[in-house]
Amino acid sequence: MKIECKNVWKFFGEEPKQTTALQDVNLGIADNEFITLVGASGCGKSTLLRTLAGLEIHSKGDVLVEGKAITGPGQDRAMVFQHYSLYPWLRVSENIRFCRQLSAHTQNRSSADVEAASGRADALLKLMGLTASADAYPNQLSGGMQQRVAIARALMGKPRILLMDEPFGALDAQTREVMHDLILHVHRLERTTIVFVTHDVEEAIYLGHRVVLMAPRPGRIDSIYDVPLPAKREQDMKLSPEFTRLKRQLLDRIRETSGMKTDLDQLQKLTQVADERNL
Repeated sequence: MKIECKNVWKFFGEEPKQTTALQDVNLGIADNEFITLVGASGCGKSTLLRTLAGLEIHSKGDVLVEGKAITGPGQDRAMVFQHYSLYPWLRVSENIRFCRQLSAHTQNRSSADVEAASGRADALLKLMGLTASADAYPNQLSGGMQQRVAIARALMGKPRILLMDEPFGALDAQTREVMHDLILHVHRLERTTIVFVTHDVEEAIYLGHRVVLMAPRPGRIDSIYDVPLPAKREQDMKLSPEFTRLKRQLLDRIRETSGMKTDLDQLQKLTQVADERNL
């Protein structure tokens, strides 16, 4: 396994007001696998992702990458957030190169390393369709293009694991579809293991090899679903019976684990009563 979570717990605060954010999480993720995490708000999706990134330290259990314990951030992992966090005073190409250039400066790397980094940046600009915008500033780009820059920057150091926290949540539906196909293309070319958090069930199915459904109060893994789609995805697959069936199954389970099903049943009863009374 590329990533392993064994009996992982995460607590926030101190007793008696301690909150259990993650409860006994067990998950194995294979090399080059694309895993999506879904669930209702407060189910621990982002906490688990931040734990894998080393931005949060778990309270109990083991979190391993290639058998080694995670004790903090590492160059083998990169994270992409919903908000692009680009440097507004740097051009697109400079944003992509920034972290690698900073690393080269602090570690006194050779000119050959710097040239290799420049070649890597140019390749990522081409891969993301940003070559024509290399000299633009972030505020001159659309939201989708800014997120392309953020993804390219994350890939600059050739991480083996890419962690994505609702990266397309702020984009419109059409741009999201373009970004979905782009990140699948990147995944095939870079052969990076991806863990992707989303609240959108359709997005989770379309992108993932497996969908991990988490339940809230406390945050835990409820169930894991294999996605019955071929490796090469196309947008029309969202209309297939297999896709629709899994989407319905996931939505029903999210409602059950979050208590929304009970709320909807009660609302339906109230609506029926109102109709009977001609309210």
